[in-house]
Amino acid sequence: MQQLNRSDRMMFSASDDSAMMKQIQATHTPDGREVDVNPVLHIIEDILQRATPSNIDGVLNGTSGHVDALEENTNLQASFDGMLEALSYIIHKISCELSCKCSGGGDAHATTMLLFNSTLTNYSWDAKMVLTLAAFAVNYGEFWLVAQLCTTNSLSKSVALLKQLPDILEHYNSLKPQFDAVNKLIKAMLDLTKCIIEFKELPNQYISTDLPAMSTAMAHIPAAAYWTIRSIVACSSQIASLVGLRAEYIASTTEAWELSSLAHKVSSILDHLKKQITLCHQHIDEKRQIEAYHNLVRLLETIHMDNMKVLRALIYAKDDRQPLVEGSNNTTVHIDVLRKKHVLLLISDLDISHEEIAILDHMYRESKAGSEHYYEILWLPVVDRSIAWHEGLQQKFEQLQTMMPWYSVHHPSLIEPAVIKYIKEVLHFSKKPILVPLDPQGRVLNQNAFNMLWIWRNLAFPFTSEREEALWNAESWGLELLVDRIDVNVLNWIAEGKYICVYGGEDIEWIRKFTSAAKAVANAAQIALEMVYVGKSNARERLRKNVTTIMEENLSYSLTDPTSIYFFWARLESMLYSKSQHGKSVENDHIMQEVMTLLGFDGSDQGWAIFCKGTFKDVARAKGDRALTSMLEFGNWSGEANQIGFVQGLNIYLQQLHTPHHCNRLILPGTDGGLPGKVICAECGRIMERFFMYRCCVD
Repeated sequence: MQQLNRSDRMMFSASDDSAMMKQIQATHTPDGREVDVNPVLHIIEDILQRATPSNIDGVLNGTSGHVDALEENTNLQASFDGMLEALSYIIHKISCELSCKCSGGGDAHATTMLLFNSTLTNYSWDAKMVLTLAAFAVNYGEFWLVAQLCTTNSLSKSVALLKQLPDILEHYNSLKPQFDAVNKLIKAMLDLTKCIIEFKELPNQYISTDLPAMSTAMAHIPAAAYWTIRSIVACSSQIASLVGLRAEYIASTTEAWELSSLAHKVSSILDHLKKQITLCHQHIDEKRQIEAYHNLVRLLETIHMDNMKVLRALIYAKDDRQPLVEGSNNTTVHIDVLRKKHVLLLISDLDISHEEIAILDHMYRESKAGSEHYYEILWLPVVDRSIAWHEGLQQKFEQLQTMMPWYSVHHPSLIEPAVIKYIKEVLHFSKKPILVPLDPQGRVLNQNAFNMLWIWRNLAFPFTSEREEALWNAESWGLELLVDRIDVNVLNWIAEGKYICVYGGEDIEWIRKFTSAAKAVANAAQIALEMVYVGKSNARERLRKNVTTIMEENLSYSLTDPTSIYFFWARLESMLYSKSQHGKSVENDHIMQEVMTLLGFDGSDQGWAIFCKGTFKDVARAKGDRALTSMLEFGNWSGEANQIGFVQGLNIYLQQLHTPHHCNRLILPGTDGGLPGKVICAECGRIMERFFMYRCCVD
């Protein structure tokens, strides 16, 4: 290759010179003709891959392992025959111009501009690059075809003798830096050409030239075309200089350096354009996701014959795999197993509690036992896509999957971003799991059926808002509603008409004092009193110790299963959210007032107690100090207890113990909706102040 002259080197260093770019732009007069560049590029890559200098080792050793895929080439030619027939003349013309201009070691910039001004002027930028690459591939392929076959093919040997190509094999080691530099530059040119084609193929319905990344790329594409074709000229000159190579030829390191410098220049342009293409793809993805989101919203607002369209849109739209896992036998199944069935979508992250799964499992198995309330559950795990998926998350996901006897998606990655957007923005999922019921036609019946299921179990089926309202209209506050079927012993005490004390808290010393005093009062008042400890929400480890102490010291009866204690408090929270969603408040709803009182008790640092008889019609309740004091001072109100009844007498005395100085706390788990805007203190009736609490653990 001829060394670059002074003016040429100056032009090379001023790669972004605006005058030169204006020159190039002036040559660009496309006439609207379209060239399908991808098939041509496919052939170019095939030629350049086979005509690689690395194959020379096999030629030298006589063990070339490269076998032409004749059948593949035949099919390739048949596919592109018509298109190549139209382009063969222009490719041949450029090939001749490269051979002619580069053989004499002329000005590389002038040769490049000649191609821009004449042969390539009417083509698009990507077509200019591909057609010139095709012409180079023809010359380069012919060169290496003769070089590689000259030792085994008589025709090739004769051609090689006339061109003095056998000397290339003889001087291969000294020429290797040039070959390596050519190979590196060819790869850079191909990559840059593919990048320019990628820009052209961007869908214009999602992107326009007004986008900064796109406009920046458009401004750099002429330079990309120039330096690609300029590099092709340099490679052609390098190959031309090897024809007629003499034995005394000594390879110049300058030649390899010039090719490497061009490769660096082309790679720099490629790196810059790759950043822009990444930004463009991000923009397109955002547009597509917004479009998919709106399509999903419309789909879920439309009435369908069955639920298949909705489930496919939510889970996986293609038919190339079975996207669900059936938990009962851990086998993959198709979405069709849910056709025309009531489906509860369990939506959560990977931090869903084991207690929630255990309770839901129990109710799901109950529904399976009776056809009246039959439904399927499908788990949709929502994970943070910004966090790279790793083995720890995979193990956590699989562990949760094995705990669930219902269906789940095969992997969280199947859930599209548009679906996650719908789940968060329309269904208001944040952190707390939700249960969204779909009817057999795929209609969303309720944004969260957890509250209904927790309160009334499968009696709430099919989990519509109308069903929820009807159940509340038939409900009244009482111990049966509070305890439900969490513990059969409590239900038996209710049926037997016993006095019952439900108490909670985490201070074991207060529990010891209170239970001892309450037992003494029951003996003195000669009443049958049963006591049940229901613990405290969100204090699992301390509760285990308390329950163990209560049972070992025979302080009282207790909910022993941590899941039962969790469920007791979860049901209360569900009652609060359910009532709030139906527009109820403590001012106009007695059940909500009682629920708020119990949750306020749980939010304090003290213990608490509720006394009632039978179904809970008469009730006396108080927090720690007042509850304990009333028991210790039974003599002060024993007369009223004998005259008007134990619970009524206790209630009157508790009112006497009330002081205006108190502080109630109400701690509710975070959620995006359903919380009451105003909370009234259960003791004094004043509006409570609202604060935010951040908690990372449950103990």
